[in-house]
Amino acid sequence: MSKTLALTEELIALSSVTPQDKGCQARLIELLSPLGFACETIESGGVTNLWARKGTAQPLLVFAGHTDVVPTGPVDQWTSPPFEPTHRDGKLYGRGAADMKTSIAAMVIAAEEFVHANPDHKGSIGLLITSDEEGPATDGTVIVCDALKARGEQLDYCVVGEPTSSEVLGDTIKNGRRGTMSGKLTVKGIQGHIAYPQLARNPVHELAPALADLVAEKWDDGNEYYLPTSWQVSNIHGGTGASNVIPGTVVVDFNFRFCTASTVEGLQQRVHAILDRHKLEYDLVWTVGGHPFLTPKGSLSDAMANAIKAETGVTTELSTTGGTSDGRFIAKICPQVIEFGPPNGSIHKIDEHIELRFIDPLKNIYRRTMENLLL
Repeated sequence: MSKTLALTEELIALSSVTPQDKGCQARLIELLSPLGFACETIESGGVTNLWARKGTAQPLLVFAGHTDVVPTGPVDQWTSPPFEPTHRDGKLYGRGAADMKTSIAAMVIAAEEFVHANPDHKGSIGLLITSDEEGPATDGTVIVCDALKARGEQLDYCVVGEPTSSEVLGDTIKNGRRGTMSGKLTVKGIQGHIAYPQLARNPVHELAPALADLVAEKWDDGNEYYLPTSWQVSNIHGGTGASNVIPGTVVVDFNFRFCTASTVEGLQQRVHAILDRHKLEYDLVWTVGGHPFLTPKGSLSDAMANAIKAETGVTTELSTTGGTSDGRFIAKICPQVIEFGPPNGSIHKIDEHIELRFIDPLKNIYRRTMENLLL
């Protein structure tokens, strides 16, 4: 059994459902400390974070990831227990196999191999590991980034080990992510008997034309790296449950997934303008979950793409699709952030898995990326 596979299985066996770490990071410290990494545990709000750095010189190449996993769902629906790493049909099964304990194991063993082979390498290597990525993400990577910024530690490159590949290892690198912003819109009317509409004011009816305009609005055209910004309704709530009552309010939950062609302020202003044009009486509460970030094609993406090509023969593609990640926090203190990891077809699902044939090549790609940037 390879070191990477063995460490992956150790980590899967630790049932670190968010925000718990369950000793994963302590095991990483045991492996990193003998290599010359200074390891610092940063705890916040019940979350365990690890900042490990070898060297003091620039450039600083950081590998980032999370030890927490999503809940298993119904355990009886798993073919094998979710926290018992199991081999079946050429695959390793277990919660976190793809998202993202294999990536963390690959990062650590890649660092071990690189340091042993190149003790006098230039620059520095860092690992930023959290147990709060799958949860609210308020006490995890963002806390570490704030601490690093406060003491002036400059990150030059960061590779986040999210499962970005689609069909085969290496076919996709994420060089950015869209922003996410949610709104809770409450449109006010006057409740009344449905037989006497003249004595009431139906907020659902008043909302409908504005809702149609919001659906039809073209927010932007996207750009070279992003699809156009998307606005979607997720929930509509109205009424008392009775069939003879005009509701007094209707509540609409919606979400923007927006690209770098738009801004938070600009999108909010345009929504308010549409609602005001229809003369609605309303309240609107905004929640910004994350700003978009983008790393244009450059030295980091080239180093990773060349590593992928050399290891697998695959020509990778840059992509900004998918949901949010901790890359949004790291991008505020690091000029080049990309995400790369194993295929994502089984993440968050029952019987999550990774193909065994991808595990050591993933480690080799991370090591080759270090070689391309630090030798």
